[in-house]
Amino acid sequence: MPHLLITDDEPTIRELLAEIAVGEGYTVAVAANIRQARIEIERQRPDMVLLDMMLPKRSGFLVLEKIKTLQNPPRVVMVTANEGKRHQQYAEALGVDGYLLKPARLERLITLSRDLLGA
Repeated sequence: MPHLLITDDEPTIRELLAEIAVGEGYTVAVAANIRQARIEIERQRPDMVLLDMMLPKRSGFLVLEKIKTLQNPPRVVMVTANEGKRHQQYAEALGVDGYLLKPARLERLITLSRDLLGA
């Protein structure tokens, strides 16, 4: 069963995405900020991280940079309300596996997750 870490500072979004992921057969952990995300990544080594770009006090790019330095890093899908191409290009340069704009269509998120995890 794939393990997913959902990192978003909005509780409603975390809860909704966690509920959907569990319904799709994932085990789920959640994080509201970068510190919690780092702890969960080190402790649980998720298969995939759903990562909000705009987190309190720091950018999700910092989490992405840290993840991509790990041996056998999890897949990372960055989700953002920022429509600027510059941010997407930067995320891609850092090695992001997927990039979705909020509000992301749930079907697209599920399909992307399955494709990335081979599920």
